[in-house]
Amino acid sequence: MNIATLLPAGQILCGPEAKSKKRALEILGGLLAKSSPNLSEEEIFDGLLHRERLGATGLGRGIAIPHTRLAGLETPTLAMIKLNEGVDFGSSDNEPVDILFALAVPEDDAETPLKILAMLAEMLGDEDFVARLRNTCNCQALHQLITRWQPHIAA
Repeated sequence: MNIATLLPAGQILCGPEAKSKKRALEILGGLLAKSSPNLSEEEIFDGLLHRERLGATGLGRGIAIPHTRLAGLETPTLAMIKLNEGVDFGSSDNEPVDILFALAVPEDDAETPLKILAMLAEMLGDEDFVARLRNTCNCQALHQLITRWQPHIAA
C-alpha cells in the first residue's frame, strides 16, 4: 500500500479558507466525498467530527490527521489540505495546524487504518519533507512530492 495510491491529485487543496477546525473538517469531508460515491459530504464530515470529539487528532508541529471509519465506504481514501494560516486543532503543543491529512476507511476494517496512519506518521515525522510540503503552494506539486515519498526501510 502506498500513500499516493490513496490520495488522488483532486483530493489535495492548497490555501482554502478555514478559520476553524470545524471548517477544515468540512473541507476535508468534501474532498473525501469525491472518491466515496456511496457517502455524502455530510456523512463524512459527521464521522470526522465524531472522531475529533473522542480526542484531538493534532499531532503537533502544525500537523493533524483527522480520520474516521464509515459504513458504506468500500476502500480507504485520503485527502489533504494545506492552509495559509493554521487553526487550533487541540494539539498537545498548542501550535496551530496548517497541514491536514484526512483518512476515511471502511467501518469493518481494523488493520488497514493502522498501517495507513503509521505510514502517514512516518512521512510527517520527516522534518525536511514537512518543510517541503509547507514551501509548496501548488496542489499538483504537493501531489508529486507525496507520490515520490518513500518509507524508510530498516536494514
